[in-house]
Amino acid sequence: MHQQTLQAGELPRTSFIKRGLILEYTTIVYNSLEGLIAIIFGLIAGSIALVGFGFDSVIEVSSGAILLWRLYADEEEERRERIELISFRAVGICFVLLALSVAYEAFSSLVRHASPERSIPGILLAGASLVVMPLLARAKRRVAMNIKSEAMRADAKQTEFCTYLSAILLCGLLLNALCSWWWADPVAALAMAPIIAKEGIEGLRGDPCCD
Repeated sequence: MHQQTLQAGELPRTSFIKRGLILEYTTIVYNSLEGLIAIIFGLIAGSIALVGFGFDSVIEVSSGAILLWRLYADEEEERRERIELISFRAVGICFVLLALSVAYEAFSSLVRHASPERSIPGILLAGASLVVMPLLARAKRRVAMNIKSEAMRADAKQTEFCTYLSAILLCGLLLNALCSWWWADPVAALAMAPIIAKEGIEGLRGDPCCD
């Protein structure tokens, strides 16, 4: 009877849950490696922005772990709504932490007039994330739409923000390497922080961040 409710070509909910699990495991593995590489080479180059990007990856790993809990609990229909709300708000906390981290690192860079050394590994890492993150965000949005999960949509939004941060980091590292504009990255990052914080506050209130 359940199969009769599915339209032709439409996949069952369990298929999208499995896709969501694969996406979150991919997020955790990739961001763990991304964070480790960013922190190591950021410390070597003296790049506060690159180190901050590494800690942002740790926050993304935390968001992925929260979504794993949400997806594994999907079959428990009586608990699904409560777990959905908790997960949504937990991802909101990750947004707020991400905004605070970005703002702190950017402000510190400006105050210290930090001029990091050129970091080729950092440039390559930011370039790779600029490719990987949009693909992950797009796939997560599709899963979120099909299982009607605001928590998954919020996580997709956070992955999308990591795309912007990757672009900011890449521009900052390139401008520093080519033009010695050390202030370009922290200024751009400061502009992003309020936008990220707004999404986090909406998540904490339990308001859907996406339509």
